[in-house]
Amino acid sequence: MDSGNAAWILTSASLVFLMTPGVAFFYGGMVRAKAVLNMFMLEAAALSVTMIIWTLWGWSIAYAGSDIGGIFGDPASGFLLKDSMVAKDGVFTSTGLNANKYPVSVDVAFQVAFAMITVGLICGAIAERVKYSTWMIFVALWVTFDYAPMAHMVWNGGLLSGDGAISTAIGAAAHDFAGGTVVHINAAVAALVIVLIIGKRKGFGTQPFRPHNVPFVMLGAFLLWFGWFGFNAGSAFAANGTAGYAWVSTSAATAAAMLSWGFTEKIRSGHYTAMGAASGMVAGLVAITPAADVVSPLWAIVLGAIAGVLTCLACGLKFRFGYDDSLDVVGVHGVGGFTGTVLIGFFGEGTGLLAGGDWKQLVVQVLIALCAIVYSAVITAIIAFALEKTIGWRVTEAQEVGGIDLADQGERAYDFAGTASSVLKEVR
Repeated sequence: MDSGNAAWILTSASLVFLMTPGVAFFYGGMVRAKAVLNMFMLEAAALSVTMIIWTLWGWSIAYAGSDIGGIFGDPASGFLLKDSMVAKDGVFTSTGLNANKYPVSVDVAFQVAFAMITVGLICGAIAERVKYSTWMIFVALWVTFDYAPMAHMVWNGGLLSGDGAISTAIGAAAHDFAGGTVVHINAAVAALVIVLIIGKRKGFGTQPFRPHNVPFVMLGAFLLWFGWFGFNAGSAFAANGTAGYAWVSTSAATAAAMLSWGFTEKIRSGHYTAMGAASGMVAGLVAITPAADVVSPLWAIVLGAIAGVLTCLACGLKFRFGYDDSLDVVGVHGVGGFTGTVLIGFFGEGTGLLAGGDWKQLVVQVLIALCAIVYSAVITAIIAFALEKTIGWRVTEAQEVGGIDLADQGERAYDFAGTASSVLKEVR
């Protein structure tokens, strides 16, 4: 066993796990005060339900099971991790080492953290109006039929991988280092589909929905930047130079995106806002994710700068087209993930059009992005529509207006009434 690799990937798994609580703060600060607990609960379900499904059959579908048509793995082969864990002298351990000489059990931990954060990203689009019970069922179905097969297709030699049928036909290996397609495009398309099915919040387009706690948003963005070192540098699957470079390229792109978002915002509104800085950070993190190991320092900065501008502009599209993507999952993760995936075709070292390559890399990157969009849209639509027609997605309009925290959780995040009463007593 390579203990250095094992330690780094287990640490990376923990960093990626931290990203979902980071998203809870990021999104939780953006919603109104009457919906913050519900947002934290949606993220808690993203962690908990995903962990159970991954242990039961998700790991097998994505990585452990024998390939079925390049789409998914056999769910029975690794059911309950039976191919990955074994008891020796009454203590459970890994069945063996993977190609990078660390235990398979560490891989299980690292990959489930990716599944958790992917599900967690969807919450932002449906904020303030969906029932917790419906969300839990959706998570179980979506991880099973969407995320796990997508991970298999891209990262386990499936249809959309560098060894898959599309890459073979084009003559260039598709590249998604850490989740431009599997995580960001996938989550954003799913979010958009659900939004179109469940409809808008009351007041969308006619009244402002202001963030109730901007420091929460900034805290979430900082936690995400920190966690992303596990996300991208951990995707080297070893404690090596590629991991180190992914750390550097990730930060370079993120810094450029934060600045370019800020400049765009300053031109448009006259201010550099904290909300813009936080969103710009996330946009850069998203865009560099598929490309962190194959773009030079210069192109990492350029990629981040482009993503910052495009995502900033894209977040306004929901008002033009009338879809209520509450916290801009489509604008940031969809546009950012697509941008990063496609720009590999221009900036990828030795393969991109502007970095010593030819048109083939660009074509294959566009194709895998489009395939990810179609797959996610179809699977999510089936699941979301079925839930809408059976148990329903939304709380009642009265509950939404009164606050989903009180309606769904029976709690309030802030005791404004109690605070006011205390102040009045002191004054008297």
